[in-house]
Order: sequence, then C-alpha cells, then structure tokens
Amino acid sequence: MARIVMKFGGTSVADLDRIRNVANRVKREVEAGNEVAVVVSAMSGATNQLVKWCQELSPLHDAREYDVVVATGEQVTIGLLAIALQTVGVEARSWQGWQIPIVTDGAHGKARVESIDGRLLVERMQQGQVPVIAGFQGVEPARNRVTTLGRGGSDLSAVAIAAAVKADRCDIYTDVDGIYTTDPRIVPRARKLERISYEEMLELASVGAKVLQTRSVELAMKQRVRVQVLSSFSDAPGSLVVDEDEIVEQPIVSGIAYSRDDAKVTLRRVPDRPGIAAGVFGALAQANCNVDMIVQNIGADATTDMTFTVGKADLARAQDTLEKARGELGFEAILADPEVAKISVVGVGMRSHAGVANTMFRALSEKGINIQVISTSEIKVSVLISAEYTELAVRALHTAYGLDGPAA
Repeated sequence: MARIVMKFGGTSVADLDRIRNVANRVKREVEAGNEVAVVVSAMSGATNQLVKWCQELSPLHDAREYDVVVATGEQVTIGLLAIALQTVGVEARSWQGWQIPIVTDGAHGKARVESIDGRLLVERMQQGQVPVIAGFQGVEPARNRVTTLGRGGSDLSAVAIAAAVKADRCDIYTDVDGIYTTDPRIVPRARKLERISYEEMLELASVGAKVLQTRSVELAMKQRVRVQVLSSFSDAPGSLVVDEDEIVEQPIVSGIAYSRDDAKVTLRRVPDRPGIAAGVFGALAQANCNVDMIVQNIGADATTDMTFTVGKADLARAQDTLEKARGELGFEAILADPEVAKISVVGVGMRSHAGVANTMFRALSEKGINIQVISTSEIKVSVLISAEYTELAVRALHTAYGLDGPAA
C-alpha cells in the first residue's frame, strides 16, 4: 500500500466527461489498496476568464479582491469531482484551502505556503476517504483572507500536501505524457525523458517549461518529494523528477525551454552612482514585481542604461512603480518591449563541459537571430531574442545539442 497525491490540471477536468475519467483513475488507485488524496485545478479556461474580468475592470486591481475572484474556479471543480467519485462508489469529500488549512503569507496573487497541517487529511485517508482538495488556494491568517499561489499554483499545492502527509509519490497528471527535451509541438523529434533531476527541472520550469510550476519543483527538491508527470488521457509511462544520484548518466544538455511571458524594460540614462540599483529593484520588490535577467551598461557622462525583464503580467505595475519613483531615481526614460522571448538550454552536464554557451551562440548566429540579453547559471544559459524567432531558435538549438530523436 502506498500513499499517493494525485494532481489533475485544467485540461484533465475541462468538462464532465473528463471529470468522470479522473474519477475512474482515482478509483483504480483506491481499489489497488492505496491511500489517495486528489488536488485539482479549475476547469480549462476558467481561471483565464476570471483574470480577464479583473484586468478589464482595473489593470491595477486590488490583489486581495483578485484572489477572491480567481480562487472560485477550483471550488467548482472539487465539488464536481467529489460528486463524480461518490457516483462510482468512492467515498470522497471536497476541501478548500482554508479548511485544511494551507497557511500562506500575505502576498496576494503569488502567496508562499508557510505551513500545512496534514494530520486531518491523513486521518481521513486512513479511514478510506479521498480528500479532493482545491489547488491554488490558501489562507492568510492575520486578516483571514483567501490567497492564491500564482499561476500554476495547483502544482505547488499538490507537492506541499504530499510533503505534509508524507506521501510516497506525487503524481501530476497533465495533457502530455511526461517531460520532453523541448516542446514537442515545436520540435516533433523531441524525446521524452525517463528521469530528470530536481535541479534541471527547476531551471527548466523557471525559464518557461510549462510542465511544472517553478515553486512546486523548488519545494519538491527541498522536501525530497518524488514527483511523476503523467498523461490523464493514456496509460503511457511518465517522467520522474528525482535526486541527481538516481540518474546513472547525465547528458550535457537535458532540455531547451522558451518563454514568451517576459517583457524587456530599459531605463535610459540612470545616474551611475552607488545605491541606484537598490533603489530600482527595491521599489519593484515592494510592488511584488519579479525581475529576472539584468544587464547594466558601462557608464558614460555619469549615467548608464539598465535593462531587465519582468513578467508581462507585471509590466503595467512595474512601469507605474518606476514612474512614481522617477524623481527619486533620476532616470531619463522607460522603454518597454513585450515582444521578446527567453530561450534557455539546461543540463547538469554543463558543470563539467566547456563550450556549451558557444554552441548556443553559434547556432543562433547561423540562423540570423540577434541576442539582446544573456544570463547564465551553473547549469543554464538563457538569451533574450525577438519573439518572432522563438520557434526557429528552439528547433536550431535542439538540433545543435544533439537532442533530436528518431523521425516519427
């Protein structure tokens, strides 16, 4: 007997037939003698619609009320799935985030999980009941307000609950049957990975791979939660996210990721003096705007240009925050470009192999693709390019690093 947390994304619960399919998958695990908890997302498209309504009413909406609105999608799904499970003879009960509770900080819209008491869930599972839990939701106890965990937050909910109940495994069911070397919709010869390390998956998720939310991988690595990515629509083997020690032979590059969710911001003629970067990025941090790639040019005439990326969803807030601080910071102008894409190559093998970045730069150069910004880490190289070249860049790099599988 195993204790398993099963998480189903929006496409897996997109309509009643798919919810029935999920119920049958859960029933199969229960009949195998396993203790099961289920975490679900909102039905496909539901959260996007709720977000759109908030943005149409006010681009700079109150984040607390935003959470009240967008958290409702998961409430619908847990009730429907609990009914579907009861219909096929599985005892089940729905749980919202505040009922467990999943305690978070007060950063509405992108709250961080602070604690989960899994004892009541374990008690119900041991009694044979399947808890059906709303992903994406938490509660901020100081004001007793509903919070949400950011887009893709149901993955984080599932991993956090798996850690809290000491599950043997956390199974993430999606519309793909595992983790691939890149997006197979762009590169049909992309290969499915049997196993990938936490570190590689964390880097891939952080630079645009949509399979798992970044913070969910971060938590899985910290708590050593074994995560398996599977398809809701087939019984094909999935991909395991595990410790690096469990992978016998590490490739130099494991995958190519891309993101069109970033915007480039350039501050022109920023005073070139100590403390200016702290002023810029401190203001953005207070506004909960996450900054990624940062480049500062060589100063001239006691000024410099500073370029960085933020999420497109944060662009309006970032511009508003910086405009309000213009008098204090003293820069001349803000230039924003949302038509960019971040392309990244990731692999733990980079630690022991030289020339990985050069291969990337040469492959892009041969395709006439200009690099705007470069960022590196121990196992990742990322570049910012014009969004129109995204697919060409991904295909070129996948071939350059020898990741192409056999032709279909």
